[in-house]
Amino acid sequence: MTTRPLTVGDRELLRTATLANVNWSGEQRFTHRDVDERPDLRHYTLFRPERGDLGFVAVTQGLVVGAVWALFLGSDDPGYGFVADGVPELSLCVWSGYRGRGIGGELLQQALTEARRRGIGRVGLSVEAGNPSVRLYRSAGFTPVPGAAEGTLAVDL
Repeated sequence: MTTRPLTVGDRELLRTATLANVNWSGEQRFTHRDVDERPDLRHYTLFRPERGDLGFVAVTQGLVVGAVWALFLGSDDPGYGFVADGVPELSLCVWSGYRGRGIGGELLQQALTEARRRGIGRVGLSVEAGNPSVRLYRSAGFTPVPGAAEGTLAVDL
């Protein structure tokens, strides 16, 4: 596996990854139309390096197999894993068929390393109860955020 930086041209990739993330259980609760039209989902597809967003794309044998991205979503447009203004919200998606190979862990570590390099002190995320990826986040040091929405975790860097 190799990685490359995420770019503003990767919107379709983020659209697909966001849909996979919200349908993580296999149940088709949301559609591409929902991702396009619902502000609470659409903002995850808008990568804006000028506000400090960061991300990486995993590639295996020329195929995109996953992505990790951290967006600075403020209190005026919070994500599901909103912790505080100035704390980016991380999203991670590994395509079905490529899970269980360490790709998610590598992407997560790469994003956290980049966040530290940039001087970001904390990263948050949201994970629904029952999602097996919670083990990965906990192993990276993410813990529940008191007073935040259920499923909101953060790690201090």
